[in-house]
Amino acid sequence: MPPRSAKAPVAFVTGAGSGVGRATALRFASEGWRVALLGRREQLLRETIRLAPSAVRRRLLPLVCDLGDPQGIRRAAQAVLRRFRRIDALVNAAGHNIPRRSLAELSPSDYATVMDANLNGVLTLVQAVLPAMRDAGSGTIVNIGSEAGRQASPKAGAAYVLSKFGLTGLTQTINAEERPHGIRACCVFPGDIDTPILAKRPVQPPPEARARMLQASDVAECVWFAVSLPARATVEEILVRPSRP
Repeated sequence: MPPRSAKAPVAFVTGAGSGVGRATALRFASEGWRVALLGRREQLLRETIRLAPSAVRRRLLPLVCDLGDPQGIRRAAQAVLRRFRRIDALVNAAGHNIPRRSLAELSPSDYATVMDANLNGVLTLVQAVLPAMRDAGSGTIVNIGSEAGRQASPKAGAAYVLSKFGLTGLTQTINAEERPHGIRACCVFPGDIDTPILAKRPVQPPPEARARMLQASDVAECVWFAVSLPARATVEEILVRPSRP
């Protein structure tokens, strides 16, 4: 039976307007969690909330923020704590890439945009929620990385690869430094996922290729697994790939 809403745990999910972030927010809501949904576009966040059962929508908090805005990120974290008084899980699912992504064509401005969304903003948000988790003596942080955060790929592009390798290091750093405070972190490394970020690829994958990819809900299940395990267990990494090439 899901926990009662007044005492239900709280998940803070970025990129909640689409893709893995949306699927993760809905997965936690289905388990009776209260969920703060962070994204750049309010309309998409509202669409995510409309997809949730009507009985749980009042437990969902939409927050509009760009991960390139450090002050906005801190304000969003404060808003979650004001509303819910706790953050039990932080899921960094927002992701960004650009079409002109190879070393030969990557511009400084595009590089900065990708790093802000995929790494710098994540670090700012992690630092914003850690004090509350330390006070509680518990908390789980799940970062949605990529296969490109384990092995460089020309398909992913230079900035994306660098950002996801950085996310791998950040996850390891959280475990190394925060374990004594009861805080654990997991990095999920998905292969290709059929999500809107595919629109940023220089060459669009055909429908038959998309049909073989992971779905956002598959990755959301990985997140739920890492968070729902007893606090004594830390899943530090999950590598999940499509079953068919």
